[in-house]
Amino acid sequence: MTDRLKGVWVIFDKDIREDDAQPIIDAIKQIRHVLSVKPSIADGSDYMARERVRMELSEKLWDVLHPEKSSE
Repeated sequence: MTDRLKGVWVIFDKDIREDDAQPIIDAIKQIRHVLSVKPSIADGSDYMARERVRMELSEKLWDVLHPEKSSE
């Protein structure tokens, strides 16, 4: 027996303007079994989370490329 899905998330590769996203939203609404599509507005907490991830990845990359100057 297989699991049943109640929905899926669609995440854009970058933040896009609301008016540019509208054709994508309209297309998703046309897919069979789609009940609703609700946009999610990017806010300050999104940007903070991205910057933290970017910093963590930068530090890890630095440690790999320069092990003699590792922060640990």
